[in-house]
Amino acid sequence: MKLAFTKMHGIGNDFVMVDCRHRPFPLDAAQIRAIADRHAGVGFDQLISIEPARDSACAFYYGIWNADGSPSGQCGNGVRCVAAWLHRAGELAIGDTVRLESPSGPVTVRLTGPGEVTVDMGVPAFEPARIPFLAEAAADRYAIDVGGETLEIGAVSMGNPHAVVVVADLHAPALFRLGPLLTTHGRFPQGANAGFVQVVDRGHLRLRVHERGSGWTLACGTGACAAMAVMHARGEIDARARVELPGGTLAIAWAGPGQTLWMTGPATFVFEGEWLDTARAH
Repeated sequence: MKLAFTKMHGIGNDFVMVDCRHRPFPLDAAQIRAIADRHAGVGFDQLISIEPARDSACAFYYGIWNADGSPSGQCGNGVRCVAAWLHRAGELAIGDTVRLESPSGPVTVRLTGPGEVTVDMGVPAFEPARIPFLAEAAADRYAIDVGGETLEIGAVSMGNPHAVVVVADLHAPALFRLGPLLTTHGRFPQGANAGFVQVVDRGHLRLRVHERGSGWTLACGTGACAAMAVMHARGEIDARARVELPGGTLAIAWAGPGQTLWMTGPATFVFEGEWLDTARAH
């Protein structure tokens, strides 16, 4: 099987985009893992399919798969790439605002300029059952044992589960041990993206994220939104902030609980290619 694809990234968070507007999604989990291999395949953090919408109120549906072949509910950097891909395909013009359907529900996107997209990421969900996270009641801080160490985390869903930990040093060696352990922690029944955040000032955060199913990434859009939501809910940052990740910076705006969170950032085309499923070619 030959599969045409587009390689894109949003501040270093990279994607393989597959056009499924006129055909069913053709890949199984093993094939997704093969494409994700950065030595023998193409390499990506997530694979995204662009499909007809299931919801008549939306223009298109997009599916998301992690590098290990598991499905994901949302991807902030990915949805910006979907919007830019649709623009290049003639489906979306600069200045247009459309609803797109993700696995976790509809989102609104606006193509604000060439390669720049603003996304309505929805209302952050702090209720433990909605994350999901095992806790008796919602709180802005939880004590959690991770690898024999007690961490203070914030927990929130941005269409996928997130744990947010405030740290003084984003390069501390302990983070590389704690990230994978937190991602698979038993209090997150579906796993979680583990975000380690440093507060620079009231309008500036620095962040590193270990993503469930993909590992350490150069950027995580929903992780940036989660860090903003947790820190603003605690009153530690303002309603607008820059979130700086290893791959670049996102602009996040959130008025507070019950309000929609907005994310603005770039979407970049890298190359077009064709993947051959050599394992099944004989």
